[in-house]
Amino acid sequence: MKRRSLSEPGPAAAGSEMARAAPAHALRRLFVLDTNVLMHDPTAIYRFEEHDVYLPMVVLEELDAHKKGLSEASRNVRQISRFLDDMIRGATKERIDRGLPLPTSDSGNHGRKKASGRLFFQTRQLESALPASLPGQSTDNAILSQTLALVSENPDARVILVSKDINLRIKAAVLGIHAEDYYSDKTIEDADILYTGVTSLPGNFWEQHGENMRSWKEAERTFYELTGPTACTWQPNQCVYEESPQGIEAIVRRVAGDTATLELMRDYRSARNSVWGISARNREQNFALNLLMDPEVDFVTVLGPAGTGKTLLALAAGLMQTLETNRFVEIIMTRVTIPLGEDIGFLPGTEEEKMEPWMGALMDNLEVLTQSQEGGTWGRAATNDLLRNRIKIRSLNFMRGRTFLNRYIILDEAQNLTPKQMKALVTRAGPGTKLACLGNIAQIDTPYLSEMTSGLTYVVNRFRGWAHSGHITLVRGERSRLAEYASDIL
Repeated sequence: MKRRSLSEPGPAAAGSEMARAAPAHALRRLFVLDTNVLMHDPTAIYRFEEHDVYLPMVVLEELDAHKKGLSEASRNVRQISRFLDDMIRGATKERIDRGLPLPTSDSGNHGRKKASGRLFFQTRQLESALPASLPGQSTDNAILSQTLALVSENPDARVILVSKDINLRIKAAVLGIHAEDYYSDKTIEDADILYTGVTSLPGNFWEQHGENMRSWKEAERTFYELTGPTACTWQPNQCVYEESPQGIEAIVRRVAGDTATLELMRDYRSARNSVWGISARNREQNFALNLLMDPEVDFVTVLGPAGTGKTLLALAAGLMQTLETNRFVEIIMTRVTIPLGEDIGFLPGTEEEKMEPWMGALMDNLEVLTQSQEGGTWGRAATNDLLRNRIKIRSLNFMRGRTFLNRYIILDEAQNLTPKQMKALVTRAGPGTKLACLGNIAQIDTPYLSEMTSGLTYVVNRFRGWAHSGHITLVRGERSRLAEYASDIL
């Protein structure tokens, strides 16, 4: 994804008279990278296309301090260290001083864009006095000091500090340094334009598309093939509906040019079509159950605020297909272990026992799904034991290298995963496995992740248009009138 700052002309760098005199678009750009940018994306040095990249020595020191550990940040540090080692291997001191050329081939730049700029290291002490308002020798102040020196020494360049640290960017702005966030990891520009998976049909839809329409039935399934200007804008497995009470609700099965095939949805709001005793309470929940129960859809993402029924619907669909139709061997449920408050510390027991405190949502929803079972207390207890034997709780920490065959996997709180973690999990799915990713991008707890960079946003955008994936955004809370009111006013 192209950085917005690389294509937009901006003001000249502070402290440079020659830069102010020259047109902003004609200036060479020099990007000073903060440590957290490289820890977040080890391929960041390749993402600046034809512009130059500068690494202060204090950044290399911080990378060295964070290289040990099993976290994703530590792995990223080790990766960027390998990239830098490959580039600097065999280079002389004079060549390093002139700047190392960044790779120009698609195979060598480790990114989507070709890089043709140069990588500069701090090879000498830069003279710059910070104002008295910034005392001490902290890492942030050292980076600001060197950036100020680069501004003074490079009047023909626009020096830009790139950091994911908001406070550092604020201090840079106070000193007159142009600072920006790192944008290249953003899947979309604005979370408001994220694909919802649902679209309403315009009022004149049938006038425009009904002339050459063809319809047929296959068993209990009804299909419509129609041609028109709206059809070419649809995606496979997108849900469409009419606003009128008797209007259709359908799912897009195929799109070829301006011709699309629609299949009428099953109405899971009806008690006779209930899924493990659960009926849809609104249109979006009905769409979600259609996707979760569809054997042709292997990957389903469900977004929505708290109380919209994401976990309950996914679990009910999993139980139905595991215990009733025997499509899956078992249900695997997992989530990221990030606490809401202070960490409670070490948890004893097996992997499943350690994960149980994080799986309160599973227990709560199992209680809802079994409360209508006949047989009284003993009957419900027996049902719970049966369900617990078919539902496995697993930690994301031990997913690497595994392959799941004929499993129904529920990934809860998926908004806290990075794109790399999401890729590592999705690629665990073997033949016959279905993966349901659930989350609310307004509740992200992982540092440096936002609505635009979350792994959940990433897969929604990337899987859009694949014939075996579907997405739905739930909008209406169904937990209780208290929860719905609290979500609106608090």
